[in-house]
This record gives sequence, structure tokens and C-alpha cells, in this order.
Amino acid sequence: YTPHYMTHFRRFKNKRIKLFEIGVGGYTNPQAGGNSLKMWKKYFHFGKIYSIDIYDKSALQEKRIKIYQGSQVDEDFLKNICNNDGPFDIIIDDGSHLNEHIIESFKILFPNLKDDGIYVIEDLQHSYWENHGGDSKDLNNPKTAMNFFKKLTDCLNYQEIPDVDYQESYYDKKIVSMHFYHNLLFIYKGENSELSNVVKNHKM
Repeated sequence: YTPHYMTHFRRFKNKRIKLFEIGVGGYTNPQAGGNSLKMWKKYFHFGKIYSIDIYDKSALQEKRIKIYQGSQVDEDFLKNICNNDGPFDIIIDDGSHLNEHIIESFKILFPNLKDDGIYVIEDLQHSYWENHGGDSKDLNNPKTAMNFFKKLTDCLNYQEIPDVDYQESYYDKKIVSMHFYHNLLFIYKGENSELSNVVKNHKM
């Protein structure tokens, strides 16, 4: 994933950003994991790095790296972190990789991403693996992460929908681009306000 990260994150490199990553790694071993957090700390010279893990990884904390213990689908837990340390410039989901967790974390955390920020989901191959809630037989299964995010591509063009009963969503107004790669997705947040040159107020 590194070449893609360098492309998308270059503009943040020397800024005082806040990065939040789901998943520390190392499973139950309290001394294992944290390699990506150290990588982000090194790359973002002035950045603050925050992370969560279902296991206690507090032993891996260091200057500019803060780690919480908790679930990526515990809404109160996540909102408390966002209230204390957010909003964030970058959010990366490298957590459980369970499809329902990927979707639920996005719903909770995307509103706590700054405008002009980027939300990243790693390891989307789990959308096709049944042991993680994926589906390789029905590629239109709405419960998989890939199909949830593919559906959001319509948000980019919501101004073009000629349906006066159409209900504009938060994602319509806040997703400005989506970049899919092999097992990897970058979602850019901002004001998606570019008007149609044909459709006005969802009327032709």
C-alpha cells in the first residue's frame, strides 16, 4: 500500500496533523504491534498519532503516539475519543476487517474527519471472505464493505439525479472523491457542492 499512501498523504507530510488508526497489531501480546504507528510518526514529523485496539497496547505508547483500548464498533467509546482528540485529518481502518465492523466504524467516524481529510480502508479482500462476513457468490450483497462503499459512489453525482423526492444524505454533501485500488480505498471529504449544468434542485 505504501506507494498509494505516499501519493495521497504527501500534502500532509509537514503539517501538524492528527491521524487516527484502527488496529495496532500483535494480537494479544501487549508488546507486539505498533509498526505502522511508528511509521506514521516518522513520516509525519509534526503529526500526532492516535490508535485503538481491542487488546491493551498501552506499553507501545510513546511521544506523539497515544493508544486506547476498546472496540471499533463501540459508538460511545469512539465518540469520546473524537471529542477529546479529534477531529482528525486522516483515519485508517486496519482493524478487525469484519465487514460489519468496517461499515459501522465508517458511519461513526467519518463525521469526525475534517473537511479536506481522508478516510482509508485497508484489506478490502475480506469483502469476499465468508469468515469475515464477506460474500464471493453474490457480488451484490449489500452487507459487504465493498458494496457499501460502491453504493456511495452515487453520492459524487447526487446533483445529477432528476428526482424531486430524492433525499440528500450527509455522504452526498461530504464525499468529494473515492479512489479504489487492490484491497484499498481512499475517501476524500469536503464540500461536494459542484452543480449540474442540466439538473437543478433534482429537476430536469
